[in-house]
Amino acid sequence: MKRSARDTDDSSRTITRRALFMGGAMSAVVAVLGARLRYMQVDQADQFRMLAEENRVSIRLIPPNRGQIFDRNGRLIAGNEQNYRVVITREDAGDVEEVMHRLAQVIPLPPESIRHSIEESKKRSAFVPIVVADRISWDDMSKVAINAPSLPGVTPEVGLSRAYPLDTDFAHIVGYVGPVSDRDLAAQEAPDPLLQIPQFQIGKIGVETWMEDTLRGSAGNRRIEVNAVGRVMRELDRIEGQAGADLRLTIDAEVQNFCQARLGSESASVVAIDVTNGDLLAVASAPSFDPNLFVRGISYRDYAVLTENDHRPLSNKSVQGAYPPGSTFKMVTAIAAMEAGIINANTTVYCPGYYELGGRRFHCHSRGGHGHVNLDTALGKSCDVYFYDVSQKVGIDKMAEVGRKLGLGERHDLPMSAITEGIMPDKAWKSERYGQEWRIGDTINASIGQGYVLASPLQLAVMTARIASGRQVLPRLVRMIGDQEVPAPEAAPLDIAPAWLRAVREGMHTVSNKQHMTGYSNRIVDPTMIMAGKSGTSQVRNITAAERARGVISNDQLPWNRRDHALFVGYAPYDNPKVAVACVVEHGGGGSTVAGPIVRDVLIRILAGKMPPLTAYPESQRARIETALSELKLRDFGGPLATVASNSRA
Repeated sequence: MKRSARDTDDSSRTITRRALFMGGAMSAVVAVLGARLRYMQVDQADQFRMLAEENRVSIRLIPPNRGQIFDRNGRLIAGNEQNYRVVITREDAGDVEEVMHRLAQVIPLPPESIRHSIEESKKRSAFVPIVVADRISWDDMSKVAINAPSLPGVTPEVGLSRAYPLDTDFAHIVGYVGPVSDRDLAAQEAPDPLLQIPQFQIGKIGVETWMEDTLRGSAGNRRIEVNAVGRVMRELDRIEGQAGADLRLTIDAEVQNFCQARLGSESASVVAIDVTNGDLLAVASAPSFDPNLFVRGISYRDYAVLTENDHRPLSNKSVQGAYPPGSTFKMVTAIAAMEAGIINANTTVYCPGYYELGGRRFHCHSRGGHGHVNLDTALGKSCDVYFYDVSQKVGIDKMAEVGRKLGLGERHDLPMSAITEGIMPDKAWKSERYGQEWRIGDTINASIGQGYVLASPLQLAVMTARIASGRQVLPRLVRMIGDQEVPAPEAAPLDIAPAWLRAVREGMHTVSNKQHMTGYSNRIVDPTMIMAGKSGTSQVRNITAAERARGVISNDQLPWNRRDHALFVGYAPYDNPKVAVACVVEHGGGGSTVAGPIVRDVLIRILAGKMPPLTAYPESQRARIETALSELKLRDFGGPLATVASNSRA
């Protein structure tokens, strides 16, 4: 049907109005978009440029793998294990408190952890991550990753944490690591940036702290791209750090475990040293503790158990303990007297049971006396009067000189904490320390290892090794750093005449191998392991007249912490010395009764290279010893060393 001219005009006017309306609407939209674009690109250009530049790339440190520690045979002592954790960075999180409460809805977080994390974030720099949850499960790790868009600044991480698979055996030697504290940071002039990494672990005691620089390594870094809310978009590049060097100690893990088990529940210590090169084969202190508790954060309850124990499990008695050496010091007095020309091996002294000086009697442990004794018998029977007598002729200064030659009064340089110097007193020392003159009675007390003389089990082991070898044996604890052998310190000949050392060795042989002598019950009958030794009993206090009146006449009737210390030193084989051992049992009583059997067992264990064979013991003792050895709580080291040591870095 043909349209009229009027219809055509009306239709044209309608199309024109629609076109104008649509064009106007489109123009308005374009104008709004243009205005918004101008606002963002011109008016807000500086702000968005700053946000883009700040949030686009972030550089973060990569902590290096901490060096591992092995025993002399390659058994792992201190290693690294994977650890899942969650960190928060204030710079990316914004409102840390709000984000923390959101995170608590995703994974379990105790209120104190939330509070601690908020406080830490305020103390640290805005770009330093703060650990908010440590050692979490894989499920919790996954939950945090899935909810990352709603948790700005929160990052799940896989880190490394220290682990001590042999726990109590090496606690006092290796020590433990822990998070960097404010005190640690304050102690350094220019702290390593690594120390700012959340929960970064550094050595606190023992080898871990003394070899910190070697074990720590150096940091790497990575550049990551993050969006405006702090979410990691991708890793741009990575530069790995330098792992810390591994250490191999001189300690034999199986011997160390035997020593710890042999000490049992005693408050005691044992040190075993290789006479030929100074390698420490065992440094045991009992009771011990689990260093893993400190790495993971020890509870107040567990810490109180350790600190309130009167046997002091946190103390490394082997190197920190300083004890009167008792009769183990008599070799020093004897050598000093021979060196001064006062006696020779055949000189005799009469012992009536006491030594009288200035109207005062100094008693021998044998109240009936020993009669006429020479050096060999004086050492064998541990006659006090013999040494009282010769000490008055030789004097304390000469005794102190010989003591220092044998390693007493010297702090041995080892990577362990709080190593004591002990006390090897002389006249000048007392004058400087107390402002008093040295007295005759002081010399008498010192001659039998009492009075001011103090020594650690480590020092007594070194003394014994030097007597046995005739050389200045120096103890060594670190055998290798990385692939490099640490040279054993050169042991120069002792400045003591061989004849005098030989006379003392013969006396020590008599102690352990001649009937009716103090150490005869501790003899080794295997001819390839014959021991030379010396017992010692050091007084903690005298039994008072009032106690005697109440019937307290012997050491074992006193409270435990008032009883005498038991000591024993020995080396073997007698004719070809290889190992020296020193043992101190706090408040143990008699040295031959308590400490002597421990030294014998340790010597046999080391020389045999396995559990002590019964054939090394006197036949009459074998049944009892078999039972005692079978009851030791020894660790199962089964499997080849390579398997144990292959627990390498994660």
